[in-house]
Amino acid sequence: MARIKDSCVAEVKAAADIVDVVSARTALRRSGGRFSGRCPFHDERTPSFSVNPTQKLYHCFGCGKGGDVVTFVMETENVDFSGAIEWLAERFRVPLVYEESSPAGDAARKRRERLLALLEAAAAFYERYLWDTKAGEPVRAYLEGRGLGEAVCRDFRLGLAPEGGSTLARKAQQKGFTRDELLTAGLVGRRGSDYFSGRLLFPLSDARGKIVGFQARKLREDDPLRAKYVNSPESELFRKGDILYGLDKAKAAIARQDRAVIVEGNTDVLALRQAGLEPVVASMGTALTERQLKELGRLTRRLWLCFDGDAAGQEATLRGMELAQAQRLEVKVVALPPGVDPADSPADFEGRLGGASSYLMHRVRLEIERAADRQEAFVRVREILARFDDSPDRTEAVRFAADRPDLPRDTQAGLAPRGRGGSTGSVSPKLLAAGDRLEREALAAVVAQPALRLLLHELAAEHFDDDRHRRLRAQLVDGDPGDGDLVALMAELDALAVTHGIDETAGKQLLLRLRERRLQRELESVGADLARITELRVQLARVRAAVAEVR
Repeated sequence: MARIKDSCVAEVKAAADIVDVVSARTALRRSGGRFSGRCPFHDERTPSFSVNPTQKLYHCFGCGKGGDVVTFVMETENVDFSGAIEWLAERFRVPLVYEESSPAGDAARKRRERLLALLEAAAAFYERYLWDTKAGEPVRAYLEGRGLGEAVCRDFRLGLAPEGGSTLARKAQQKGFTRDELLTAGLVGRRGSDYFSGRLLFPLSDARGKIVGFQARKLREDDPLRAKYVNSPESELFRKGDILYGLDKAKAAIARQDRAVIVEGNTDVLALRQAGLEPVVASMGTALTERQLKELGRLTRRLWLCFDGDAAGQEATLRGMELAQAQRLEVKVVALPPGVDPADSPADFEGRLGGASSYLMHRVRLEIERAADRQEAFVRVREILARFDDSPDRTEAVRFAADRPDLPRDTQAGLAPRGRGGSTGSVSPKLLAAGDRLEREALAAVVAQPALRLLLHELAAEHFDDDRHRRLRAQLVDGDPGDGDLVALMAELDALAVTHGIDETAGKQLLLRLRERRLQRELESVGADLARITELRVQLARVRAAVAEVR
């Protein structure tokens, strides 16, 4: 993929307004020259999230998250660095130029942009046909009968495809889109007629909110297509195994609440969102895929699975659990009776989440229910539990299996928890050493007070012991790009300067202290060189005098 020019990256960063970007995720209030609010990355009652609008940095004193405006977009929009720059460029209307571009690369990028624009136009057309035409009246009544209000349906941009013909294709071609583009986007068939006909449409978006396809629900029994749901054809834009319905709207809540609820159907998502449950997505009727789980794993490690209670739903749950377990995600299962959907009682769903079973408990229960006899159940359960070390979940699963009256009496002994070494305990974090604290506070002063960079320039890398502090000094003084971890460090130090009240005067003292420390160390190791000892003592006296003068 072509690389965005550094000059364009700089232009995007300069144009981006971090207060505007962050305010879309959490309410901010001005406090002096800064802004504060509740952290969008975790639930909290007392605001601990600080934003520096000048340096475009943010830091949360509660969860420790921090960085610059690009980092914030990467975290909240679940994109990489290039994706964040492109997101900001689109938001603040900064044109991008790519290095090492080729005619083929430019053509591919323009083709993708046109396909996305076509799908966006199609979604708008389907929306208008649902909400603004007489043909949409029975479908609007159907949605109302399902308990889905207009607000949530409009928020998720539900639409309606006209019956038969080529209405969409004709209007798209009038706007300049070609038949080949319509075919590639999955909007027409080989003969040129509209791909979707007389069906309720759910736009399917990627994690960035770009529409890449549609899912269409049957509305009448004489529909020529038998399947209840039909998706857009697989294409260069749409791959069903990559998409989680509603992720673009749920990802902020998933990251903030540190949990994701995964249901089977799109209407389940709408019903639960309407009831106030925000971190919910759908797997679009199939078992989870590795790619979907990786998307979720970037936002949270805690998943709640809630698929239908029928045989197909149980199999989907089982496959999803195993894939999630392989990725070391914490999985809980919300069991529903056969024939019951989350949308049937969305207001009570939070209570169901509270009663969810652990992956291990659910798996043990399932194996016991499926076994042909009690001996087979015992063998199956023992094999599963043998894969896990002792833990509260394992203990609960063992107790459940051992209490089953239809299992052999020796179950308790056969399933006893295995110990693999004793508890390692917890190691208390060490307090920062005085020297490390001095370096941190000195750099915090420079980050918060750019006028101090001239004084920092007089200090060499050798004045700092910590490698990250040396690299940050180089970035502040020489403009070195540095690594990604330095952005988070800058945000943390910027916030540190505020909480510790490190102003410009204190910063000068701290920088002088670093010089004093370096001279003292050199004096202690200089040996018997009297001339050098004398020179160092003179320099040390001057620095100490400067420290006293700053006070």
